[in-house]
Amino acid sequence: MLVSSNTFDDAGVYRLDRHRAFVQTVDFFTPIVDDPFSYGQIAAANSLSDIFAMGARPLTALNVVGFPADLVPPKVVSSILRGGLAKAAEVGCVIIGGHSIRNPEPIYGLAVTGIVDVRRVTTNANARSGDLLVLTKPLGTGIATTAIKRGFASRRLEKKVIALMSKINTVGADLAERGLVRAATDITGYGLIGHLVSLCRASRVSAEIDPSAVPMISDEIGDLIEQGSVPEGSRQNLYATTVLVDWQSTDEARRILLTDAQTSGGLLLCVAEARLEKVLNILRKASTPCAAVIGRIVPRSRRRPLICMTG
Repeated sequence: MLVSSNTFDDAGVYRLDRHRAFVQTVDFFTPIVDDPFSYGQIAAANSLSDIFAMGARPLTALNVVGFPADLVPPKVVSSILRGGLAKAAEVGCVIIGGHSIRNPEPIYGLAVTGIVDVRRVTTNANARSGDLLVLTKPLGTGIATTAIKRGFASRRLEKKVIALMSKINTVGADLAERGLVRAATDITGYGLIGHLVSLCRASRVSAEIDPSAVPMISDEIGDLIEQGSVPEGSRQNLYATTVLVDWQSTDEARRILLTDAQTSGGLLLCVAEARLEKVLNILRKASTPCAAVIGRIVPRSRRRPLICMTG
């Protein structure tokens, strides 16, 4: 075992031989949008992104399905599965089966197996002081999907956030195979700050973030925060940062954004400064939703919190 749960990485890594390793992950969640096909796409993209965050390529996947048989008709389940299949096919991953159970609430996701060169694994544990932090998707999906559920998100925002969550982080493998990234993680349920905390702990470093450099999906996200469209998971994330983050003069809305629980979020990449332009060029060619330099890795110090805000 090369990577276990000890470093809070996105997937486990098991060596096959001198050069190759299996990468394995599983993820599923309840519906966050009304359209079943879109829900299937988002859930599959979210699961597949764990593989790419480790620098690997997916090989096979198993469907993980639960639903209340008396409330969800078979055609809806079929549409969910077709959405997942479409995303898997997009990246050459073969769905070879799965398992379903009766469940009070629908759930869907994938258990995915990928493969990686053992020299190119991107983990939480390899960040170095001086690395720049690059984010590939804007934040705010938790806030947006909460507003969608409550019925007061604009149709424009709904379409934008569904497209954003459906986009797979394939570029993670592209960068790893070129040896351009030291460490990486994808931003999901613990929010940007929560996942950065795990990376810093695993690598025994600290980080500085410029809050103003962190992009959000649209200006509507700020309005929704003011209206109280904040999921409970995001509030818990913010509470958990009390002793870990020096927020300085960062306002409450920006703190909520930085700890917002994401679904199928972007990658957070640790990039040596000398390689930054190459990485940004690859991200642009891959049409990532953003390629924002939001901070840097700094030496660990017992005299200050794990993460500090700058700017």
